[in-house]
Amino acid sequence: MSKVVLLAVNAKYVHSSLAVWALAAGISEYSDFPHDVKIVEATINQTNEEIIEIISSYSPEVVCISAYIWNAKKLPDIIIALREQLPKAKLILGGPEASFNVNYWIAQGGDEVIVGEGERKLPAMLDKLCSGEKSFAKANQPENIPLSYQPEISPIDPYTDEYFKAIKGKLAYIETSRGCPFSCAFCLSAGDKVRFFPMEIIKQQILKLSKSEARTIKFVDRTFNCNKERAYQLFEYILGLDTHCCFHFEVAADLFDERTITLLKLAPPGRIQLEAGLQSFFEPALEASARKTSLYLAEKNIREIMCGGNIHLHVDLIAGLPYETLAEFENSFDRAYALKAHTLQLGFLKLLHGSELRRQADALGIIYSKEAPYEIEYSPWLSLEDINTLKQTENALQHTANKSRFLKVIEYVLTVSNLKPFNFFRIIGVAAPNHGEDLSKYATELFDICLKLPNVEHSKLRDSILFDWLGMVKGKNMPSRLKLADNSKSQITELAEKNLGRKIRRDEAAILSTGQGIYVDSENRNLVTGLYKVIIA
Repeated sequence: MSKVVLLAVNAKYVHSSLAVWALAAGISEYSDFPHDVKIVEATINQTNEEIIEIISSYSPEVVCISAYIWNAKKLPDIIIALREQLPKAKLILGGPEASFNVNYWIAQGGDEVIVGEGERKLPAMLDKLCSGEKSFAKANQPENIPLSYQPEISPIDPYTDEYFKAIKGKLAYIETSRGCPFSCAFCLSAGDKVRFFPMEIIKQQILKLSKSEARTIKFVDRTFNCNKERAYQLFEYILGLDTHCCFHFEVAADLFDERTITLLKLAPPGRIQLEAGLQSFFEPALEASARKTSLYLAEKNIREIMCGGNIHLHVDLIAGLPYETLAEFENSFDRAYALKAHTLQLGFLKLLHGSELRRQADALGIIYSKEAPYEIEYSPWLSLEDINTLKQTENALQHTANKSRFLKVIEYVLTVSNLKPFNFFRIIGVAAPNHGEDLSKYATELFDICLKLPNVEHSKLRDSILFDWLGMVKGKNMPSRLKLADNSKSQITELAEKNLGRKIRRDEAAILSTGQGIYVDSENRNLVTGLYKVIIA
């Protein structure tokens, strides 16, 4: 028997790692020898000393570490510390960062690297150690080796009682397939044949997760709806469950058919979240990235899904794709924003180990950080200044619309000023960069900036920001500069309490410039947008 620690270093506390639990299930299922397996889930925000102390407390003979872009900078120091603390322990690396960069992780102090899927490979390694082998061949494959997927692998059940104790209040993950039918040059799943796990097994796992205390259940399938009929069956099954869980899917928006969209419109509010990667509306950039999609169908389907009002929809753009200049990206941004999705993620191209674009980067003239997450720094189409502009714009977007904040303000200003969305967020991002600023202070800054924009009226802007404040904030006083002294406010409060049948805070009501009163029902929160219901008296 060997004593084994499976280590996951997650990006946030609310995240969990499916990989370590799947590996633990693989060891249980496929090992010829018994192994004492402990799972350690840490975060990048914990100190290395704290993580090492937890691992060392189990006195492991083997430590298996999952390497991803979010923890790749932290892991080398952890490996060094493990070498000092546990000099006799074997260190085995796996995950996408290790699979495509084997020699680097061996040089950092790893003993072995598992390339590709580990559910069978790791038990085989552990059994060899138990059988007396002191070492085994290192997987020193070239950096550009494809993932060595094993088509014969069958889904195993990682969802033990211990797992469910660990994910209370966190994100839980599930996979119903592996691989992707597409060949996007920025993605590690490009060109991997899709393998679907048996439907009945997946339904059993979904049912168990739906009864858990997980906050959200996220499907890790690269393109969940690449098989339309299968996706329909699973959506239908999930809609029929008695659960309060939210289910999140990564989808190709252009692959939806009317039958599936009609079904999705029947989903209880908050049951389904969809994330659709658009990446760009600039055809040369899509072509250079081997991204195949029908932009017309994607736009059409996103608009139709949004009309249902019951599904939170997230769309993605990638800044930095070949041939797309700042001006062209602005067009992509404005076109994506016009879809009125709940979240518009402005991401930046990452040149991942193993991706086709990383192999082409030198020839294309793309300069990127040599440290994870390998983000673009500049290119022939985007200068350093352009990248900085995009970063500022992304900052403003992330602290406003993407958090369902100041939506009335944004709508009003865009309407009267005739500014395009990208230019509006760029102005905000430059004038009021937000790095964890107090929301009240940020609201005041936003008010002052917008007041200087063309055709914006003080009273209408104030009304908009008051409406937003009541809907997005609970139990927090509104900025004093936005309050309007009015003797009739007490009457609005009395009316609100009569209509709601309960007492409310004084700051849960306000007077608009028109003399109308508004108040918020702070016990009525929209499950899709997260906003509280604001009522005009």
